[in-house]
Amino acid sequence: MTPERLRAFCLEFNASVEEFPFGPETSVFKVLGKMFALTALGGQPLTINLKCDPDEAIRLRGTHPAIVPGWHMNKRHWNTVTVSGVPDLLLRELVEDSYDLVVAGLPKAERLRLDRP
Repeated sequence: MTPERLRAFCLEFNASVEEFPFGPETSVFKVLGKMFALTALGGQPLTINLKCDPDEAIRLRGTHPAIVPGWHMNKRHWNTVTVSGVPDLLLRELVEDSYDLVVAGLPKAERLRLDRP
């Protein structure tokens, strides 16, 4: 997946926005002010930090060498994924799972507004 496609995919989710709180080289994708993905789109190799269920995070790290504990993140809840090391379908699932985990932590009224009960 190219950096452009990754950025576009992250922005497809309801109420998702791209911000740059860590400088212009680091894209932070948020939903209603909460981060669900972080990446340096110009980085080589291209990597992305994604939120993950702790048990699933361990399983993924054991199955995919391209998935490691989140760099500069809470390693229990975040993974760093090397984009070229995983199939596009898996990457898309991981991004959506990250978004869903963040939305699940929002108040019910906000979840319903996002069509994600």
